Amino acid sequence: MTGSVGFGVFSLEGQPPRAGFRVGSGILDLPANGFGSEFAMPSLGSFLARGRSAWEEVTARAVELVRSGVDLVPLELARPELPFEVADYVDFYSSLEHATNLGRLFRPDADPLLPNWRHLPVGYHGRAGTVVVSGTPVVRPCGQVKGAGDEAPRFQPSARLDFELELAFVIAKPLADATPEEARAAVGGWFVLNDWSARDVQAEDARHNIFGPVVKSKTFANSIGCDVITADELPDWQAATGRVRVDGELWCEGGTAGAQHDIGEMLAYASKGEQLMPGDIVSTGTMPGCCGLELDRWIEPGQTVELEVDRIGTVTNRIGIDAVPATAFAA
Repeated sequence: MTGSVGFGVFSLEGQPPRAGFRVGSGILDLPANGFGSEFAMPSLGSFLARGRSAWEEVTARAVELVRSGVDLVPLELARPELPFEVADYVDFYSSLEHATNLGRLFRPDADPLLPNWRHLPVGYHGRAGTVVVSGTPVVRPCGQVKGAGDEAPRFQPSARLDFELELAFVIAKPLADATPEEARAAVGGWFVLNDWSARDVQAEDARHNIFGPVVKSKTFANSIGCDVITADELPDWQAATGRVRVDGELWCEGGTAGAQHDIGEMLAYASKGEQLMPGDIVSTGTMPGCCGLELDRWIEPGQTVELEVDRIGTVTNRIGIDAVPATAFAA
């Protein structure tokens, strides 16, 4: 837990994971302070499903206890855990500026926006099993790459590993054939997401794969912050701002303003003829100017990447030279 105030799940050495309320450099252990058995579970799912009145009540009690001087768990003693069990993962592509920037790079001699972009929420379906929490080492991915002078493509480590600063949310209630209003009401909480991408692999996928540009280029890891703010704490998601630092150096800053579709429209579209479930995470897409592709800067093994969204938190991962493939189910 690394932001200023938020809910999350943590563990201490030799103890099972449980929910906490993080304030600054300390964590209020919720089950140890009488908040009930639902907070002794390794997930915020049941709490987020209870809705706004429960969020406000629990937050008020937690703040009151912190102000009274109750003992907090020092942040450095806590191990961050995934804040909920990830059921599924969808990443939308909502920023007009970001979509235009990338279209110009991918299709310099054509309209940067594909014909359907303005008419429906465009996104891709990722893998729940490779969504990992902040602090997890991320492996450098491999995939099929074909250089300008290559006769045939080669399977090799990516030379263009990229980050993407995104604002994401988790669904707290089931949805099917929802209206935009029903969809908005199902949002449980907000957090920071890094949509890791292997851009050289993505380019090859886009040129030759009938299933589109997301086969190996984006499924090796997606990392999320350990801090979650309840949905009522972010009344205007298109006013969020954030930044990216690599090895402590500020690389870029951006925001969520200028989205083509609202989150209600995105979720309503995703739910047409399908069932969305609690624990599904949905990203609103990259903040414009906040990925290496737009900057022509790439991440190397050994570097540490920190993404921050103001008033929500951070997600930090190191590209581990000896890291194993990321998995939400690692011991």
